[in-house]
Amino acid sequence: MLSLAHIKKSFGKTEVLKDVSLSIKKGEVVVILGPSGSGKTTLLRCVDFLEKADSGTMTISGTTVDLHRAKRSEILDVRKKVAFVFQCYGLFRNKTALGNVALGLTVSRKMPKEEALKKSKEMLDWVMLSDKYDSYPSQLSGGQQQRVGIARAAVLNPDIILFDEPTSALDPELIGETLQVIKRVAKTGITMVVVTHEMQFAKEIASQVIFMEDGYIVEEGTADEVFSSPKESRTKQFLSRVLPPEYNL
Repeated sequence: MLSLAHIKKSFGKTEVLKDVSLSIKKGEVVVILGPSGSGKTTLLRCVDFLEKADSGTMTISGTTVDLHRAKRSEILDVRKKVAFVFQCYGLFRNKTALGNVALGLTVSRKMPKEEALKKSKEMLDWVMLSDKYDSYPSQLSGGQQQRVGIARAAVLNPDIILFDEPTSALDPELIGETLQVIKRVAKTGITMVVVTHEMQFAKEIASQVIFMEDGYIVEEGTADEVFSSPKESRTKQFLSRVLPPEYNL
């Protein structure tokens, strides 16, 4: 489904990604963990060409792309296969919830407006926002805005959805409703990559866990392997600080 090979990215003299390679199978839910500044978000942004990698290749659904030299047509093709859920929602403030969800269908998928609105209403119903079709982002809570963002991504029926810390901007009492919706998306079988600091959520949802630090993948494995018996000392140190004491790492 998705394979990344030797991805590197620097901002000025700061190396953020230092030769990152990984492979994700269709239907997997991959959770990326790591301290702030480890390169997690930059990796996702390179996949969707929100940042241009300095080098490396990506193979998605059988098509290989040079992340540094990709042509505009190749970038557009990738973006038809990849959807992105931002940590700060990324909604258009001048459009309603329904308008935000329908926009990708009418613009990138060229779907007739009536059909796009019908599908968008169904998706908003699915994320438990059937009473918010006509609400603007300023009229929605943070959790509701994030659910609109998830609906906007899922309605496109992409090959893969990237979630960049989808609960980091939410008040604590609003996190649960968003995680519940993400779990529902995972149960549909869509391939997902999730950057998160919610450890219990990661343990419940992940088929593969990746721990990153300082621009490298330090460790990867199943959720049980990484959370219960991490092999690398740095992984153990990180998890010991963020997991409950009963894990006894």
